[in-house]
Amino acid sequence: MLLVFRWLLRIASVLIVLVVLAVLGVYYLASRSLPDYNKQLEVAGLTSEIRILRDHSDVPHIFADRSDDAAVFFGLGYAHTQDRLWQMTVMRRTAQGRLSEVFGAATLPVDKLLRRFDIYSLARSSVEAQDADSLAALEAYSAGVNARLAEINASALGRGAPEMFLFNAPISPWRPEDSIAILKLMAVQLSGQAEEEILRARTSLLLKDEQRLRDLLPDMPGTGLAALPQYASLFPEAGFVHHAGSAPALPAHPLSPFQPRALAGASNAWAAAPSRSATGGTLLANDPHLGLTAPAIWYLARLELSSGGIIGATIPGMPLMLVGRSESLGWGLTSSYLDDQDVFIEEINPDNREEYRTPEGFKPFVTRRSIIKIKDETPITLTLHNTENGPVLPSSFRNVGTVTPAGHVAALAWTALDPKDTSMSAALRIMRAQSIDEALAASALYIAPSQNLTLADKTDIALKTIGAMPRRAASSESKGRLPARGWLAENRWQGYFPPTANPEFIRPAGGIVGNTNNKLLERPFPLHVSYDWGDSQRIQRWQRLMQGRKAHSRESFVEAQLDITSATARTLLPLVAADLWFTGEAAPDGTPERRRQIALNLLAGWTGSMNEHLPEPLIYAAWMRFLQERIIRDELGPLAEEFTHMEPLFIERVFRDIEGAGVWCNIIQSSATETCADIARLSLDDALIWLDEVYGTSIEALRWGDAHEATHDHPVLGEVPLLRYFVNIRQSTSGGDNTLMRGRTRGTGPEPFQNVHAAGYRGVYDFTDPDSSIFITSTGQSGHPLSRHYDDLAQLWRRGEYITMSLDEGLARAASVGETILRPKQE
Repeated sequence: MLLVFRWLLRIASVLIVLVVLAVLGVYYLASRSLPDYNKQLEVAGLTSEIRILRDHSDVPHIFADRSDDAAVFFGLGYAHTQDRLWQMTVMRRTAQGRLSEVFGAATLPVDKLLRRFDIYSLARSSVEAQDADSLAALEAYSAGVNARLAEINASALGRGAPEMFLFNAPISPWRPEDSIAILKLMAVQLSGQAEEEILRARTSLLLKDEQRLRDLLPDMPGTGLAALPQYASLFPEAGFVHHAGSAPALPAHPLSPFQPRALAGASNAWAAAPSRSATGGTLLANDPHLGLTAPAIWYLARLELSSGGIIGATIPGMPLMLVGRSESLGWGLTSSYLDDQDVFIEEINPDNREEYRTPEGFKPFVTRRSIIKIKDETPITLTLHNTENGPVLPSSFRNVGTVTPAGHVAALAWTALDPKDTSMSAALRIMRAQSIDEALAASALYIAPSQNLTLADKTDIALKTIGAMPRRAASSESKGRLPARGWLAENRWQGYFPPTANPEFIRPAGGIVGNTNNKLLERPFPLHVSYDWGDSQRIQRWQRLMQGRKAHSRESFVEAQLDITSATARTLLPLVAADLWFTGEAAPDGTPERRRQIALNLLAGWTGSMNEHLPEPLIYAAWMRFLQERIIRDELGPLAEEFTHMEPLFIERVFRDIEGAGVWCNIIQSSATETCADIARLSLDDALIWLDEVYGTSIEALRWGDAHEATHDHPVLGEVPLLRYFVNIRQSTSGGDNTLMRGRTRGTGPEPFQNVHAAGYRGVYDFTDPDSSIFITSTGQSGHPLSRHYDDLAQLWRRGEYITMSLDEGLARAASVGETILRPKQE
């Protein structure tokens, strides 16, 4: 027995030693790719010395001798590759439609869709459209990336990123078209107008009453729109009504750039003129919203260009300061929701399926073949078709197959598919501008993705929608709101409006401009800009905060940026609970009636603050979720699953019974006639049962932050057992779907209130004292999980804190974590 024990002990000891050695080996290999920020390196091809000074938060401050802009962009490319090589290569592969070469069949649906759009070829053809300065910047940036890649190979630096050991794939040299392709990939993420058209068509096939369609998909408040035709009337012989409620979904892989409707682009930005500033200088605040990831998509940097220093947020893979400031100008971006996409239904020639109908008769599709290589599987060949309107879509794209009649296909017109896209040149010019007038002039070259550009220089402020606005005929039958018949000339685009037609608000008399993705203005079609906007709620709270003070300061702008009061809750709760607040004596403990009374008592005293420590936000959010589900499920059936988030305007219309909208509360399948008070009570009971099942605690002990957890997940390793605990960053957060500090909820699955889409970057710029400006990102600068800068900014971001955004080199050097010096290699 003793002998057996000794052998078991020896075996256990050997296993422990082997495990320890394996862990040490893995750590060694992974840590090899941690960049050394304190070094000097000779690099071939450089014309001047480059200094990359890392401040205490690992923000690179990049300088070059003789104000050599090309060298500065070289340094940015080098710094991006030091910290975010994996992110850059994955984004490039996504744009190329080549994810499956590394990740196998799981990403094949993503590659198939992106090959149809062919954005990488369009990026390549757009290179020659850039101006000379922009092309020089792209080439220098690419050279900086490739210099770091060469260093990784020469010095065996752990393949550049730990993920490379798990997903090994050759990395080709970086090229200018790669950067342009990533900008186009951002357009894929931020564009949702096609889905709005398709969803409106699908819904109209189920709701025969046009008024009920307007209830569920309401226009933003303002002047009404002339009635549209019923979608079914455009194709009277089609038989798609019966399957309008079900279809395959978009690719759900974490690397897919195709966002669901509820998670399209969002952002906040506002600016104050000196007349509305407590210090007599201009102010600008900006917080663009994108899907949360680890690391964050944003990367902070400072560049010392010949035009002066600039500091702000970049996206690795591009030589752009997308949002930020110089000494004299600040610029911010918000999604404009300009209608830059149209779906066209193309009729196939019944005698020749390789042709489609045009205003001039049948013409052949433009056809190309594309081979997709798949890891561990046989490559597949796609046959892709294009029409004069755009690429032909698969029936699964945004469920377009459910509204495509037999004998037809759908095609997409989209400004981001412009083969001579000069958006990169426009963005590079904007970040070099010294005044709002220079920036506005530079924005004329911008095409896609359309944005609202908010500007502040030393004395003035402005807001302008930038991006190409399609010129539609006034006689367009769908006005861009429904898929249109592609063979009718009146439905087709007639080029773009000139940039001067885009909305602009320059030096406003009131001294304040801002945008929360809200409706900007009311203009008749076709100069309408859009019918589908991104916000009707946050704008109400913003307007109140801005007009509540005569003069603003950096602190008041921060306060607004971090505001967690829901104007939506303040509006809807008095309506929905109007007949429920007071129900007589207290019900017995443990009964559904008692739980309902406790919840209503809590909500009655609630201010609408979506504070992570309170129970009321969770009760409210769950109630509204179950309420909308009960209201729409009987009319829409499976299509109700597309409405994943509560639509405030719809609920308000129903409970105010605007234009008969109260009829939604009656359940069609029941013999009784239900009132809205009945549905409100039943849905509250549903919500309370769900909360008890999920959290198993008293109503008073519920906590919004437990449900509204920010999910900064690694897109690839985030679901791998064990590894996910090292690479994912999870945080309890305040805010919600409709607060200025927006934390958009997932809306689906077992954890519908997880915070998945929020401000990955926040910045507030004060031009009275520019170096007192502040900014923050949601995770950290490094993409390496072993780096202390992987998540060092995450807790600051969660608490609503910032770091200094200064162009003072001395301040950056005072607590720097290192300095990299790149020198021309001596031949």
